[in-house]
Amino acid sequence: MADFSALGGNAGVAAVLFLAAADAAYNAYSATNSSPQTTELFAGDRAATLWKYVKLGHVQVIGLIGFAAIVANKQGLAMWPILGGGAVAIAMHGMYWHALQAGKQRNDQSTLLPR
Repeated sequence: MADFSALGGNAGVAAVLFLAAADAAYNAYSATNSSPQTTELFAGDRAATLWKYVKLGHVQVIGLIGFAAIVANKQGLAMWPILGGGAVAIAMHGMYWHALQAGKQRNDQSTLLPR
């Protein structure tokens, strides 16, 4: 198990900062994007639009986590929101990238009903 004794009494604060940043990042992506499943289903029809909103989610997360890190830096804890939000950003980028690529490779290319 990792030794967090160097954090002293701030170990609990570091954990809360990590989890709060991760939660804020998930909330930003959920407010901006459809699910990765929806991205995969509609990638053939709207890949550029779907990926645009992933990028906008990234921008929001960078802003939120950057602000949290600046505030947390006053107590030397800036790395915890960066790690929490960064882990979510990497995971979400990977999931949406996979969904987009899988959706583009579908044979039928569209799940929309005929117009």
